[in-house]
Amino acid sequence: MTTSNFKRFVEVGRVVLINSGPQAGQIAVIAEIIDHNRAIIDGPTTNVPRQSFPYKHLTLTPLALKKLPRGAGSGVIKKQLEKENTVTAWENSAWAKKRKATESRRQLNDFGRFQIMLAKKARRDVVRKTVAKAKKA
Repeated sequence: MTTSNFKRFVEVGRVVLINSGPQAGQIAVIAEIIDHNRAIIDGPTTNVPRQSFPYKHLTLTPLALKKLPRGAGSGVIKKQLEKENTVTAWENSAWAKKRKATESRRQLNDFGRFQIMLAKKARRDVVRKTVAKAKKA
C-alpha cells in the first residue's frame, strides 16, 4: 500500500480560506460537497454566510473539524468550532500571522515605511557592533 503525498483533502469539516469575493481573507468550513467544482461553505463565527463556493476560490488549510456530519447546519458547525477552538488555532498559526503582518505592511504610508527602515538600520548596527565585540574577545 502506498501513502499519498497529499495531506489536505476536500472533506466535510475541512477549514478553508476564502481567496476572492466580499469575504476574502476569512475562514469557513466545508459543510457539504456538491460536486467536483463546488462545495457549500459556512462560517458562523467569522460572518461568512452559508453559500455554494467554487474550489478554485478556496484554499484548504491543515485544520479540520472532526466528526462533523454531512450537511450540518450553522448551529452545529458553530458549536463544533467553539468546542475545538478552531478559530483560535487559525489565528495562532504562522500562516494567519504572516497574512496579518503582510496586510498591516500594505496599510503603511510613506512615513511608516521610513520608520521601519530606520528601525532596521538601528537593529543592523547593534548586531554588527555585537558581532565585532564578540570577535575581539
